[in-house]
Amino acid sequence: MTDFLTASGYDDGDIDTNRSANPHMNELIASRYSRRQTLRGGLSAMTAAVFGGMLLTGCDDDEGGDTVTVGASGTGTVTAGRTVTLTGTTSGAVASSVAWTQVSGPTVTLANAATQTASFTAPGVATATPLVFRFTANSSDGTPSIADTTVTVQPAVLGFTAVPKSLADVVSVPEGYAVTVLYRLGDPIASSVAAYANDGTDVNFAQRAGDHHDGMSYFGLAATGNTPDANSSSRGLLVMNHENITESYLHPNGPTNLANGPRPAAEAIKEIEAHGVSVIEVSRSTAGAWTYNQASALNRRITPNTPMSFSGPARGTPVLRTRQSPDGTTGRGTINNCANGTMPWHTYLTCEENWAGYFRRANGDVAARVAAGRGKENASLARYGIGPSSSAAGRLGNYLWSTATPTDASSTVFARWNANVVADAPTDGTGDFSHEPFQLGWVVEIDPFDPASTPRKRTALGRMNHEGCEIGRTIAGVKPAFYMGDDAQNEYLYKFVSATPWSAADANATNRLSIGDRYLDSGTLYVAKLNADGSGQWLPLVFGQNGLTASNATYPFADQADVLVNTRLAADVLGATRMDRPEWTAVNPATGEMYLTLTNNSSRTTTGTNAVDAANPRAYTDPKVDGRGPSTGNVNGHVIRLREAGDTSEATSFTWDIYAFGAGSDLDPTNINLSGLDATNDFSSPDGLWFGLNSNATGQGTPVMWIQTDDGSYTDVTNCMMLAAIPGRVGDGGTRSVTSTLNGTATVTTRIGKAPGATLRRFLVGPKQCEITGIHSTPDGRSVFVNIQHPGEGGSPTAISSSWPASQAGTVATPSRPRSATIVITKTDGGLIGL
Repeated sequence: MTDFLTASGYDDGDIDTNRSANPHMNELIASRYSRRQTLRGGLSAMTAAVFGGMLLTGCDDDEGGDTVTVGASGTGTVTAGRTVTLTGTTSGAVASSVAWTQVSGPTVTLANAATQTASFTAPGVATATPLVFRFTANSSDGTPSIADTTVTVQPAVLGFTAVPKSLADVVSVPEGYAVTVLYRLGDPIASSVAAYANDGTDVNFAQRAGDHHDGMSYFGLAATGNTPDANSSSRGLLVMNHENITESYLHPNGPTNLANGPRPAAEAIKEIEAHGVSVIEVSRSTAGAWTYNQASALNRRITPNTPMSFSGPARGTPVLRTRQSPDGTTGRGTINNCANGTMPWHTYLTCEENWAGYFRRANGDVAARVAAGRGKENASLARYGIGPSSSAAGRLGNYLWSTATPTDASSTVFARWNANVVADAPTDGTGDFSHEPFQLGWVVEIDPFDPASTPRKRTALGRMNHEGCEIGRTIAGVKPAFYMGDDAQNEYLYKFVSATPWSAADANATNRLSIGDRYLDSGTLYVAKLNADGSGQWLPLVFGQNGLTASNATYPFADQADVLVNTRLAADVLGATRMDRPEWTAVNPATGEMYLTLTNNSSRTTTGTNAVDAANPRAYTDPKVDGRGPSTGNVNGHVIRLREAGDTSEATSFTWDIYAFGAGSDLDPTNINLSGLDATNDFSSPDGLWFGLNSNATGQGTPVMWIQTDDGSYTDVTNCMMLAAIPGRVGDGGTRSVTSTLNGTATVTTRIGKAPGATLRRFLVGPKQCEITGIHSTPDGRSVFVNIQHPGEGGSPTAISSSWPASQAGTVATPSRPRSATIVITKTDGGLIGL
């Protein structure tokens, strides 16, 4: 569209019919503009919008040599996330100033707006959306000439060619993208700590990067100082979990005395410290290179030995009392931290997942608890995976840490992993560590901007194998929701709704953990029940309701704290839907719909307790060609999604469908490959899940969703991977009947979304024997951080099975011990990742 402002040269016939001596308007105009035209000799301008190689040409509609004319014509079309260049041109005398401004449409940031060539990034939109821009050129006396041009933005499309499946020992990304290795196992985070030797001799992991990098968040830092800046994409804090360890590579010749102990103290302390969380400062140079600051005062390792405090309804409850915490208000550390949560008030949630396996417990401890008047605890411990063992020695605990002898006789750093009741100790648990298992299984909040702060375990969110904790959309005056999966076979999906409505001012508060108190310590915890008709309910886990009472025959609940400590038992009573390993949750920032990865379930079958149902409809056999034989159950997993009633986080009901089923593209399309996956997007065992941030086009309109895999069933074909998707909406597909023939025959009807087709595409394939997990980005969406966990986990110091990340630079002549690491992915043209 073209607008014209003309200073002279307009002719509407013989208008001078008034013969009086009074001055005529034309004379005034001629007097007013004659000096300007003499100086300028005429000025004309036109504008064009350039999208890649497409030029929108302007049109010159000058009606006379003395006319100031500005022209623009044509309508350009571009997809969200692409860079748009606006070009204005002038003719005649030199303009005193020029500028581009936006007239209408979603607001964008114009770069170089005071020049003839400006640019912007097309925003994310849900439907075709016009944006109008105005080019203004001012004459020497300030008279403006203007022209408008329209750019129509279409919804986002994936802008890369799918990466093929691969078994190579390298991270593969699409053409036009670059990978930088940023932060590796053992990297020092204090100036006094030496570089990592990577030969098993390194110590002091309390000041080094831990192992098994997992869930991760980026927090923007101000250009100077240590305060948050939500818009900073060049300096920030990267906070990540270290879920576990690859024990064999941490010691010179692997671990010693693994049979029954005792473990050497130096080995045990190294392994303990390699768990937990890292907080590191990272920055991007003007040339675009990312590095971490080894000497930053904000760097911090949080390990299983770091002091913690409890908050919320279970604080001080009897089962939290231990020798170390007689009043049950404090604890030590966090472990097996898997996924995470990024809070809008600039704190980090880390989630304790497979913590139960670290504890030692003798079979005789069952009777000892009964004798101590604590027999009820046996049901709880068994439900969480620390029940009696078939082994005569009972449960020894992962890595046998409890068998190590500390150098300081007063230290309990190893004894706390022994969960047995100690003879002659007080029966309330304050003289031993028999209650230590109840101190784990929580969501922990960390303030990354305050290295001296004490992390808080948020008991209102329940105790389970927390995979992650994803906050939904925050809307002023509405109580926010937090979605969580319990990562184990046949466990449940949960939602916590805060008692406090959201206030946008809290996003900028300086007392960040106190804001966490406000939203995370009081509210209602719910568990999901998914019905066959595509509906669902959130069932409240509230003491005194729905059988959660002291008279419950299965487990007598004492109070709300007891319900929260024993969340699984409470969910059992309510009849929640047993799911195929609920892992990461992610919320679409544009629609509020929640997505959940169901990684796999080897116990899913056609009949019995774990029989197929509408939400978990597959039980089948997946052949493997690597000599390990077939896998059975829901082998390849799926991604389910739900839409809250009324699109509000406070809803107690929802609708659901299955976004996509994992499967090899060669498997039965009728009952297994239900999503019609092909060689560009077939995947197995979805795990990590994340949407682009709504601060850039990847999280606006039709946001990009990232799916990461942790697979053991498709690894004869490809290493683990990461895919990009632009998903639709709940209900965009239809119903399907699925027949399973594993241990019988069963047919169920399920809700399945529209086949993803080209809107789902493989973006990355990792190195050998790794898991792809953990993802976040800078606010501008131009740098994406991804974690590569346990490459070469099947090897040993004498039989190294991967040399990554050393192999990322090229062929390695001498095998190098593999290291979990964080990578940064950037686009060589500086564009948004994925679009």
